[in-house]
Amino acid sequence: MAVRRDGSLMRDKGQPSRGSRIAAAIAVGVLLGCVLAFLYPHGLFGAASRARIASISDLQSGSSSGELPERFNLMKSDIASLSEKNVALKNQIRVLNERLRSAEQGKDHAHNQFSALGDQHKAGPFGTVKGLRTNPTVMPDESVNPRLAKLLDEVAIGKELIVALANSNVREMLEVWFTSIKRVGIPNYLVVALDDEIENFCKVNDVPVYKRDPDQDIDAVGKSGGNHAVSGLKFRILREFLQLGYSVLLSDVDIVYLQNPFDYLYRDSDVESMSDGHNNYTAYGYNDVFDEPAMGWARYAHTMRIWVYNSGFFYMRPTIPSIELLDRVAGRLSRENAWDQAVFNEELFFPSHPGYDGLHAAKRTMDFYLFMNSKVLFKMVRKNAKLSKLKPVIVHVNYHPDKLPRMKAIVEFYTNGKKDALQPFPDGSEW
Repeated sequence: MAVRRDGSLMRDKGQPSRGSRIAAAIAVGVLLGCVLAFLYPHGLFGAASRARIASISDLQSGSSSGELPERFNLMKSDIASLSEKNVALKNQIRVLNERLRSAEQGKDHAHNQFSALGDQHKAGPFGTVKGLRTNPTVMPDESVNPRLAKLLDEVAIGKELIVALANSNVREMLEVWFTSIKRVGIPNYLVVALDDEIENFCKVNDVPVYKRDPDQDIDAVGKSGGNHAVSGLKFRILREFLQLGYSVLLSDVDIVYLQNPFDYLYRDSDVESMSDGHNNYTAYGYNDVFDEPAMGWARYAHTMRIWVYNSGFFYMRPTIPSIELLDRVAGRLSRENAWDQAVFNEELFFPSHPGYDGLHAAKRTMDFYLFMNSKVLFKMVRKNAKLSKLKPVIVHVNYHPDKLPRMKAIVEFYTNGKKDALQPFPDGSEW
């Protein structure tokens, strides 16, 4: 025990005591405090505060010299630039979504075509069999019109666009037409100018425009023709669009756009058209009974009827049946003194029979409340509290000759919220 105690005493003698270490630390702290007090008599935080005050003073002095407003202007400019970039980004996203949708549809179409045209198969169970409804698209041929092909590559989205033909006779209606398209935000549209005045008018108003190469026959009608004459030209002109591989939403200029029509198309047929019908029966078809009393027991003959498709607003895919339809209609109109809408429907609906081979084209009727004709609007919708709240995609003033004032009234009613804008007009037209 004595030895351990002595050893412990020896170790303590060779090291400083705990009290001396504490005293040394206190001395160093006091010395450091004195040095800092000498170097920073107003304290460390006082220096930081003075720096902030100096910064504020500089900002205030800058404000008096005009620097602050300049900074605000720069900030506003940055915000405006970011807003523009945001809009551009949204447009790019929309384009990408359109292309993605087209690609998905193309994939489904290709699969269906392969299934239908591949090896023969037995019919499936009852209720499961479905035939091919969508014809394959043609191979694009840019040699048909290289200039138009280049323009369509810039204008079209997802290989589709709105196309309208116009000459100077419809200039005022054309302005309402493209103004409504711009208001909705539809980028993929094109005016086919039939004279120099309309071409210049479109360029001044930043409207995509295309003027064909000189064609004596077409130019004669395009420059001086009325509505029906110009309407007949479209079947010849649209052929090139389809040959180039583009789907076309053909539009007359007596139409007001309230939504983007490409958001409401099915794209499962060769021709997708609005109807002149005014209810489910007339627009989509019905069983009409013809009564002939002289036939006695067989006096009632059942017929299938549908009101005609409107040749002033239809969507056409670039397929062989679509191009054949255009050729048939254009050919007949060049040989006959006929109304283009009547010929359009006859070639589309008449079946094959002795001496005539019918057109094998798939067709779809558009929703007549969304793609609305002016009879539906002025005779029914405006008088119905519930229907008047519905916002159509387009309204086509096809039933009335006073087109321009009714188009302006439609804009006032649906776009500007003027509830009584449609009231001054009669249901029909005054002779």
